Amino acid sequence: MDEEIPQNPINIILSEFGTRLNEIEEKQRLIKDRMLLIGDNLISLREDLERDSLEFKKQIKTLNFEVKTSKKLIERIINELTTLAKKTELEILQRQIKMFNPLKSVTIEEVKKIIKES
Repeated sequence: MDEEIPQNPINIILSEFGTRLNEIEEKQRLIKDRMLLIGDNLISLREDLERDSLEFKKQIKTLNFEVKTSKKLIERIINELTTLAKKTELEILQRQIKMFNPLKSVTIEEVKKIIKES
């Protein structure tokens, strides 16, 4: 038959203490594992951020170089524009050419003769 052995209150307390101690140790292991995982994630995140930062710095250097090159090109174009003829000047030249009209004053044979002599 089932005889209940009277348990000593001290044994009950020690048993409960042991159980709680095991639970606390398990929670501590879980926390330790989570902390290690968080640490790994932080290291990985830091490496990714450093890699991205270097890539951004390279892109910024490239963009700065391109901007400086573009500025120099624009300055050259602006300087060249001052030496080019204006539209009104070209119109004047066109009117003068129409008035002169070299094709009416020289025949094709004369042009061929001039070319041969050159």
